[in-house]
Amino acid sequence: MAFVRGLKRPIEIFCKRMNTPVHSGLGYSAMACKGAYFADFRENKCPFGCNCANAFCSHCISARRYSTEVSPSEQMNLIKQLRERTSAPIKEVKSALVDSNWDIESAQKELRKRGIVLASKKASRTAAEGLLALAQNDRKAAVIELNCETDFVARNEIFQYLAVSLAKVALLVDGTRQPSGALHVEPELFEELKINFHHPKLSGERTVQNAITEVAAMMGENVKLRRGFAMSAPSYGILSTYLHTSPQPGVGRIAGLLSLEVEDQNASVDALQHVGSELAMHVVAAKPLFLTKDDVSTEAMESEREILKSQAESTGKPQMAVEKMVEGRLRKYFEEVVLMEQKFVVNDTLNVKTLLNNLSKEVGSPVKVGSFLRVEVGEGLQRLESSNTGEPLAQAA
Repeated sequence: MAFVRGLKRPIEIFCKRMNTPVHSGLGYSAMACKGAYFADFRENKCPFGCNCANAFCSHCISARRYSTEVSPSEQMNLIKQLRERTSAPIKEVKSALVDSNWDIESAQKELRKRGIVLASKKASRTAAEGLLALAQNDRKAAVIELNCETDFVARNEIFQYLAVSLAKVALLVDGTRQPSGALHVEPELFEELKINFHHPKLSGERTVQNAITEVAAMMGENVKLRRGFAMSAPSYGILSTYLHTSPQPGVGRIAGLLSLEVEDQNASVDALQHVGSELAMHVVAAKPLFLTKDDVSTEAMESEREILKSQAESTGKPQMAVEKMVEGRLRKYFEEVVLMEQKFVVNDTLNVKTLLNNLSKEVGSPVKVGSFLRVEVGEGLQRLESSNTGEPLAQAA
């Protein structure tokens, strides 16, 4: 008892001099003046006056053992709140809270820092699932492909929100023109652009790349922006879009974009929009590769002709019959891959060329397809997987 009474006065002096470095090594100062002490810890300052930033200081490590008690029910409530804010795994949430002395704001920052590390570790993993997101205004439409590892993540509403947000950004970026008339928008063109997010779990301003990294950390999977495309509306006419397998407006697994051009600016827009919507759906269903027969490359034509000739010669028929068979099968080939020669999916008694001729008569002005585009999640990725190149699948474009 005498020993304890002897210690009482030195401890009181010690509490009054908390800002001076004292090397007691005993650690019971934490309980003596805990109000100021833990306020300093929350502000990331060492209460002992050293410049350790609370990381490895012997005073701080000792004091942490005597941190403010948090009841089990309060701990569960904090874990639940942080999970709702971040969607991070429970194990990571609890670890961040413990390391942050159960300060939820500090723990949230810690999770964001960890997310960058976790996402970088997952970046080499295969990401062949995902969604397309489509955004459109009066002058332009844009579609992007956002990849992930499983369809489970593709169905997540945060992932879908991110995809739609990226499609809106793609509307603002200029791309390189393709033979089809569409613009190819490289992801590198807008990964450093900043956008404001307004989602409970993804809010505030950040770059596109940082947002992708953060969502990857939330989902626990590799998330990658693979590619983007855009199409401008014609001066006179309409731009139509269609999304197939769409879990919510603006996202889907297959997208069709098509522009219809008309010479007379006073032509009926309603008729153009009706046919345009059906043709965008046709592009998704029929998978055309070329707009007209003239667009078929010489290489593609010669390759197909050689295959068809070999097939015809295997029948043992005379050369004249073989030539006729090849020409007949070439016509069939055109009907399969050329948009204007394809049977219209809504009414297979017409081909697309006849459909447009009828539409031209209806609106009183020539109508033609300006450009079209078909995009599907994961197309081209399986080919890379089988080639054993070792390249991450989601990097293929």
